[in-house]
Amino acid sequence: MYKQALAAGALLAMVAVILGAFAAHGLKDTLSSDKIDVFQKGVTYQFYHSFALLIVGIVYTYYPSSLLKPATLFFILGIVFFSGSLYLYPLLEVKQVNIPVWARLITPLGGICFIVGWLLLFLGIIKK
Repeated sequence: MYKQALAAGALLAMVAVILGAFAAHGLKDTLSSDKIDVFQKGVTYQFYHSFALLIVGIVYTYYPSSLLKPATLFFILGIVFFSGSLYLYPLLEVKQVNIPVWARLITPLGGICFIVGWLLLFLGIIKK
């Protein structure tokens, strides 16, 4: 098994649970429902890709491809950029911080990282 992917997946899933609870209970009086929905979208995608990391760790046992380690990195980067930006934007808007247009490119960059991670996982499986 690929221990780093498994550990990252477990840790990031735990963080997703904490952030989901924070959104549901800690932010309900601070953010509007549409901003909470944005925050929760980040939680949802963090969960999906935490499970993807667990899958990478397990798949590595049966298909020890060199492509699976970069897949791990891309899934983590995707969580940081995509989900992280979806956590940050609603909170910054509450503080009335103007988000520069270029900073909004972080979210699609994270989405691209997710896509690359899934592609590397796919290629790592079929190349063996």
